[in-house]
Amino acid sequence: MVTRVSFRVHGQVQGVSFRYFTKKKANSYNLTGWVRNTSNGKVEGEVQGEEDGVQKLLKDIDKGPTHAHVVKLEKSEIEVVEGEIGFEVRH
Repeated sequence: MVTRVSFRVHGQVQGVSFRYFTKKKANSYNLTGWVRNTSNGKVEGEVQGEEDGVQKLLKDIDKGPTHAHVVKLEKSEIEVVEGEIGFEVRH
């Protein structure tokens, strides 16, 4: 079943390649969506795909890349976007 989740990551998550880590993991699970830095020091995004892949990605970003320190991961299911292709880093 295809699902879509909106997420926001709190902690030391900017300047540690978090967005590119997220993109690499999302691509490895064949997921679509996007990720970006926020102006208040967080990382946010949306991810879509088969539920098991989405859950694997959420687990990965809850841990983060080597130099990140994730304090909190907020997530909520949202409506699926039809026709989305790929996973992108937004600026």
